[in-house]
Amino acid sequence: MENSTSILDELHAIREQLLAESGGTLEGLVARLQKEQRESGRVILKSRRTERCIEVADKPLLDGSSTPATR
Repeated sequence: MENSTSILDELHAIREQLLAESGGTLEGLVARLQKEQRESGRVILKSRRTERCIEVADKPLLDGSSTPATR
């Protein structure tokens, strides 16, 4: 258990450092990460899930059962 606690402590410390370097707000962090993403030149793939897929997933099935999204 000690090992998992040290990993979590490290993750929390990194999160705090990233927030501090980004003005201390989540909005600042998101803006920073989006800027870094744009400047990276990497191709960003978009999800193939469409609004229609999400709408269908949120509706009960014809047999009266529910999808995981509606439970």
